[in-house]
Amino acid sequence: MTTTTSPSDWISVTGLEKGFETDSYALDNSADLSGKKIELHDASGNVRRLEIDQQTLRVDDGEAVKLRLTSLRQGIYLLDWLDESTRPTASYTVVLDTLTDSYTQIIGTLPTFETIKTGLYERALGGRALTDVNVEISHGTVNKSFSDGACPHALTDELIGVRNLYRYSPTEVYEHTYLNPNFYTWQCLKGVEQGLCDTDLCHYYKIADDLYLFVWREKIVPTLGIVMIDEQNHRSDGKIFGVGDTEDAPLANFPMASYCQRLSRTEYPDDL
Repeated sequence: MTTTTSPSDWISVTGLEKGFETDSYALDNSADLSGKKIELHDASGNVRRLEIDQQTLRVDDGEAVKLRLTSLRQGIYLLDWLDESTRPTASYTVVLDTLTDSYTQIIGTLPTFETIKTGLYERALGGRALTDVNVEISHGTVNKSFSDGACPHALTDELIGVRNLYRYSPTEVYEHTYLNPNFYTWQCLKGVEQGLCDTDLCHYYKIADDLYLFVWREKIVPTLGIVMIDEQNHRSDGKIFGVGDTEDAPLANFPMASYCQRLSRTEYPDDL
């Protein structure tokens, strides 16, 4: 397969969402936690109270917001919502682990259009990160006071060197190559981004055996991706969060799930 790319091949996150919508393999919302009230205790002693319905969520008795709640592995859930009361709008994703009464939280924010206009060359020479998509990743406990070591979720190198194939729908297929603790490479093999590829910042966490949280931050079209990868059941599930087509357009925050398979793993010699 031979493809060529030009600057016009890049599309907005809204355009990507439209491509992923058709016959998507996205999971349905789980009803397991519907009606539950859950407390999240962080390392600073703060407590946040979640009141969960299958489709909505209240945080600390606030207004109900739209909730996506899925589960790849029994007892472990992915909760995702937006807080549009903040500026910029904050994306909240929580890996809720009822097996260990712990959680990992990712808070993401996107850059303004004014910030996006800064060229990559200027960023690089100025010592700035090439992406202004920001994340805060933290851990805590569920329904009990925080204590050091109570959350087993931890940074991992178990995916480094792996090449995986992800089928998000009959029309959208991607490959990931996990290069090192800070970067991975993606390429679109089939779909609306076919022929495009890039290398972006990322973060890897092990949640349980063969179950990983993978977070990435794209620089060309500002995008935050958050997925759970279950290598036992060959499935992934998560979301993409990104800016709209224009400065005034709504933000995109859409589900993505795949059937995945390992293609290969690179082993490096010990004497490097």
